This record gives sequence, structure tokens and C-alpha cells, in this order.
Amino acid sequence: MIEIPENKKLILFDGVCNLCNNAVLKVIKYDRKNTFVFAALQSESGKKITDYLHINTAKVDSIILYEPGVAYDLKSTAALKVMKDFGGFWNITQIGFLFPESFRDFVYDFIAKNRYTWFGKKENCVIPTPELKAKFLD
Repeated sequence: MIEIPENKKLILFDGVCNLCNNAVLKVIKYDRKNTFVFAALQSESGKKITDYLHINTAKVDSIILYEPGVAYDLKSTAALKVMKDFGGFWNITQIGFLFPESFRDFVYDFIAKNRYTWFGKKENCVIPTPELKAKFLD
């Protein structure tokens, strides 16, 4: 199993997706409490963690929020929980929990299915800058 720093939450994301990479940069920007670390689903760390959690990434191609020793969440629930940690204005996003998970995930899946067409795709996972490297698992 991959060692995740203590008191951190791990966000697993699609490392070749432009939308996903931009979302990670937004999370880093608003993560004022330094809560999150990241790993691409395609990375060695990402594969080990999804294997450990018994998540088949061929069937679950989404954001995964993993809180070691607590739980993991997928899709819209993961995204909403990430935004909840930002606090302040971002608390308004929690209105999303008023909608049934099946509806939220339907919208999430629609966007996810079209993300490469709408936002593009990279050939390889993005390599973090030296300043951001500590936020990513190897």
C-alpha cells in the first residue's frame, strides 16, 4: 500500500484529462488548509491505491476522494466533499447534496463522458512543477 501523509485526503484523478488537471490546479489554489494530496489514476501510486480499494478503473473512471481509515467517495459526492473543505463561499456548493446521488452522478457521468471532446486530452500525465511536487504522490 502507498503511504499517504498523515491527516491528508487523497484525490485520485484522470491525469491525461485537461478538465481534470485544471480542476486539480483549482483545488490546490483553494486548499488553504493544505488538506489534499494528489495522484493520477494512471500513476503507479494511483494503480496501487485503486487496487487496494478494489476499484476497477475500467468501470469507475472518475474522481476518487480517499480519506485513509475513514472512507472513499466517487464522482459527484467526491467533488462536493472536496469543495466543502474549502469553506467560505464554497459552502454554497453543498446545496448539491439536496439532489439524489443518482441524479448528481448522471450529470457527472454526462460531463465525464464528453470531457475529452470538450476539453481535450494530453498524451501523458502532467508533471507537477517543483513547487507543487510535494502535493503529488510518486
